[in-house]
Amino acid sequence: MSAIPLTESVDARDALYRKITWRLLPFLTLCYMLAYLDRINIGFAKLQMQNQLAFSDAAYGVAAGIFFIGYVLFEIPSNLLLPKIGARKTFSRIMILWGLTSASMLFVRDVHTFYALRFLLGVFEAGFAPGMVLYLTYWYAPSRTARAMAVVMWAGPIGGVLGGPLSSWAMTTLAGAHGLEGWQWMFIVEGLPCCVLGVIAFFYLDDRPQQAKWLSDEENALLRADLDAQGVDRAASDARHHSLRATVSDPHVLTLAFSNFCVIAGIYTVSFWLPTILKTAGVAGTMAIGLWSSIPYVAAIAAMGWLCLSSDRHAERRRHSAFASIVGAIALAIAGLYSNRLGIALPAITLATAMLWGSYTVLWALPAGYLGTKAAAGGIAFINICGALGGFASPIIIGYVKTLTGGMQAGMLTIVTIALAGALAMLLNPIESSAETHHA
Repeated sequence: MSAIPLTESVDARDALYRKITWRLLPFLTLCYMLAYLDRINIGFAKLQMQNQLAFSDAAYGVAAGIFFIGYVLFEIPSNLLLPKIGARKTFSRIMILWGLTSASMLFVRDVHTFYALRFLLGVFEAGFAPGMVLYLTYWYAPSRTARAMAVVMWAGPIGGVLGGPLSSWAMTTLAGAHGLEGWQWMFIVEGLPCCVLGVIAFFYLDDRPQQAKWLSDEENALLRADLDAQGVDRAASDARHHSLRATVSDPHVLTLAFSNFCVIAGIYTVSFWLPTILKTAGVAGTMAIGLWSSIPYVAAIAAMGWLCLSSDRHAERRRHSAFASIVGAIALAIAGLYSNRLGIALPAITLATAMLWGSYTVLWALPAGYLGTKAAAGGIAFINICGALGGFASPIIIGYVKTLTGGMQAGMLTIVTIALAGALAMLLNPIESSAETHHA
């Protein structure tokens, strides 16, 4: 049997991955965008509901962060369940339940209900982000992982671009309709579509490439061969990560988890407090704040694509991620120090958003290429949990310090220090992805 010419083989692989990309990534990106939007939309709801319900900044910070407690508790069980019951059932369950819970935020009348619903939102969304990371490893070889991650994780910035104008539109245009406040309508408009997508996911997605009727036998064989050729040394990795305990005690995994904690703390500082920063800088009106808040996320989309493409081309992850975190942290510090001057604060927060999102996306190309098949589900979930704890800590830190000092600078500088520590840990972590090994 004659060998397939190299150029023909490369062209066939490129065509195969284009087909997979157009089939999976737009839908997954849409789902993740709504998930991200439902996490952060209380940043816009705060502009109205805080005064109406008499919540303090500290109470708001706890409600923003308590989401991650439920998320952390159920993250690993959800992701361990995914390989057993399949991605279709997992994603469908998650989206329907979180959509109903997000829409139920309209019933908030006191701080206890606020806390309870935010906690349940975390419980029901647990497993979605690491589930997507795990799911992509079924379809993409490590040398293409970062680019695939970038497309799906564009959902966060796209949610920021669309979420600001959408949230502010719902809060202003629909205010008073059928006796509901604007912030209540916002939760309805942004929550219920998740339920619809959850139903669609069950029928649209395939658990594994072998079950995809839209792939031919030849395409399936080519994909399997490419995944095997570029895969990690499964025997060595499975021996090293023979149990969940062995995986989460691996120093490389722990260091990567710490870096994820740090960069997420920076990202959610921007996500939760951007409307407040813009208001402090002099932007007046809910609609204006929503429009201005989209600018940093447009920059993030460009930065993520550029960094991930560069990372794949150079088969290098750590320095790409660390460099972006350092630049993002410095920009976040400038935004905090000059939060009352729009001409400085907006460019700084734009650069911070772009670089932190870029760092986060490149970071996620590492665990998929380092962990073996047995360890992937639990290891990815553990790393994501640590990131979720960063999302829990950052709004509480800033909310508490803002309540004490009356300003955000001290809290934001604390987050800056955390982001820099994560970048240093990334630089010192000798972990390699299989893309780097394969390239070498």
